[in-house]
Amino acid sequence: MKSSSLQKRLGLGLTLGMTLLWLGGTVGAWLVVQHELNEAFDSALEETAQRILPLAVLEISNREAPREAQHIATLKMHKEYLTYLVRDAEGEILMQSHDANPKIFNKRPREGFSTTQKYRLYGASALRNTVFIEIAEPLNHRREAAREALFALLLPLLALIPICLLGTWLFVRISLRSVLAYRHAVEARGVGDLSPIKVTRLPAEIDPLADAVNHLLGRLRKALEAERSFTANSAHELRTPLAATLAQIQRLRHEAPEGPLQVRAAKIENSLRELARLSEKLMQLAKAEGGGLLSEAPQDLIPLLAHVVDEWNHSSGQRIALHLPSEASVYSAIDPDAFAILLRNLVENALKHGAADQPVEVSLTDQALLRVVNGGPPVPEAVLQHLTERFVRGNSEASGSGLGLAIAKTIVQGVGASMTLVSPATGRGEGFEVNVQFCKHAAR
Repeated sequence: MKSSSLQKRLGLGLTLGMTLLWLGGTVGAWLVVQHELNEAFDSALEETAQRILPLAVLEISNREAPREAQHIATLKMHKEYLTYLVRDAEGEILMQSHDANPKIFNKRPREGFSTTQKYRLYGASALRNTVFIEIAEPLNHRREAAREALFALLLPLLALIPICLLGTWLFVRISLRSVLAYRHAVEARGVGDLSPIKVTRLPAEIDPLADAVNHLLGRLRKALEAERSFTANSAHELRTPLAATLAQIQRLRHEAPEGPLQVRAAKIENSLRELARLSEKLMQLAKAEGGGLLSEAPQDLIPLLAHVVDEWNHSSGQRIALHLPSEASVYSAIDPDAFAILLRNLVENALKHGAADQPVEVSLTDQALLRVVNGGPPVPEAVLQHLTERFVRGNSEASGSGLGLAIAKTIVQGVGASMTLVSPATGRGEGFEVNVQFCKHAAR
């Protein structure tokens, strides 16, 4: 399962939380605003009724026919939000605003506030409950005012959400800068680098984890150093007694008469030679795992390659075909001794397991790609995937320890290069190919 970014989770979570809080605050503020608007509108209704009622009473009293209904003319045609009726106690209309609809009012006048399906009403009386006024206001007017107040509260949120997301993301990124630096420090570590990771100002929640990782690296480094030291010392200590024993068994072969004794001595000599080669391989493996694979200055690979191939041609009867790049120099940061060990193991593997009647092709390109190709039957895919493991050998009957490609892979990983195995070889129907892509450097 793919892990999610802490920065992403914090940014989205904080933004979502702030948005929900803002929405909750907006709803609460809107309810308060709606309540206050209703109070203000009700107060306006009551104040309007108390202002109009004395004027209406005076107008009715001065008429020649007080009981005759009268429409109040408007100075300018407009839509009235507030309409009113002035009636007597029996409900007869004495006066009404120009846009008033009697159907929306109560059948009998009443005092105080009342609400119908579409209107909010307020009634008041004068002259000892003989003249009544009722003022009606559409509820849509109030709802429209409430909606506008809600939109006024919500619209800033649309602009604040991206601003909040960006601000939260920047704040979290700045806060996690030391954690990101720690991650980059861990990712930049090479295969053989087990030194403590030093990153300052880590958060208090991450600092114990970093200390635990450094303690683990320290324990692992000590364990690996002990293992490498044991391997290297054992292989080194075996070289002298093996050489002495091999010399003695060779002398015994020459002094022994023809017969079973000489045959047994030859078998012992071959076994001792294999043991000596295994000891040499173990020393190479210890060097490959022990670091020191990178040089302080970039090295030209062409003379190193030519020198190692020349040595092998002298010992293998000119079976190696060397192809050098068109450039005069190809530089890489690998240590010369490590490059020699790498190349010797690849060439030895090709000579041992390749077809004896075909040359081994060794080439280096301008882009620092090393290729070692040998003939022979193709290697099955299932076997090819495990050839770089220790003590794993292919289907060849040739003798060997199964450490050559494992040593090569360890060196390649230690210098930050890449190695691929291909079978059949590129452009062929058979054979085996090893490609090592070094990091090319400019000459100093």
